[in-house]
Amino acid sequence: MARGMLWRIMVAGGAVVVLVGCAANEGKTPQPLNTVLGAGQPITVSSPTPSPTPVGPAGVLPIPGEVGKIDMGELPPVISSIPTTRKVVFLTIDDGWEQDPGFARQVLKKRIPITVFAMRDAVEARGPVDPAATGGRFVGAGGWSYFQDLGVPIENHTLTHPNMRTLGFDAQKAEICGASRAIKRRMGVRPLLFRPPFGNYNTDTLRAAKECGIRVVLLWTASVQPGGKIAYQTPDKKLHAGDILLLHFRPNLSRDFRVLVNKIKRRGFALGNLDAYLDEAMR
Repeated sequence: MARGMLWRIMVAGGAVVVLVGCAANEGKTPQPLNTVLGAGQPITVSSPTPSPTPVGPAGVLPIPGEVGKIDMGELPPVISSIPTTRKVVFLTIDDGWEQDPGFARQVLKKRIPITVFAMRDAVEARGPVDPAATGGRFVGAGGWSYFQDLGVPIENHTLTHPNMRTLGFDAQKAEICGASRAIKRRMGVRPLLFRPPFGNYNTDTLRAAKECGIRVVLLWTASVQPGGKIAYQTPDKKLHAGDILLLHFRPNLSRDFRVLVNKIKRRGFALGNLDAYLDEAMR
């Protein structure tokens, strides 16, 4: 894809791109310092400075040959799952209304891989205190800094959350390109993924997305409801390898997210790095 490898790790406090692979040691390991203090006194030897722990992408990464290929045509492909038989699923979260610090702490502390599809009007909203949110935060209180501190990929979900099918080509392009510009300005990275509001799109959507630099239109295979309940779109009502789960920034997200992650793990699934899997599928 245009980024080369899609893996992007953004350190809390600011967006910082971390290249895949082992981090090079910064500085040299001090040479032992032997100092004879005097007759009969011990020799003091300095301890080497510990090397920084290498930081790589959060989540499970694909094994070579594991991922099936996504056909790339003239327009961005529309996908709702990742072609793999490995028991791995992917967490995505939309909008940005409720900016719950308890949720952010979970993501950062446990390095849980998520992909955010941010909608500008939600991220920048102001509203009354929500007592259900951890710490009683304002709707939109953190603004874009909240998403910078999350340290995860921030992708495109339009400016105002319209039903794209009701708009003409120019209006769709304004929504998508405008959102990409806002994210690039705030996050420093231009989105390559787009999620249409309500999952609604048409050919004009795909044309507009392409002109705005979008490479993939991403839908979902299951959505997460209040209480961490999974609403499946498959007849057997089960998780499947490669499923993409849709969440929203809503009240009680911190609690619901904890329930969801534990449920996924109890069912034997790992949480995958969506960027890495998409990159492998589109090689």
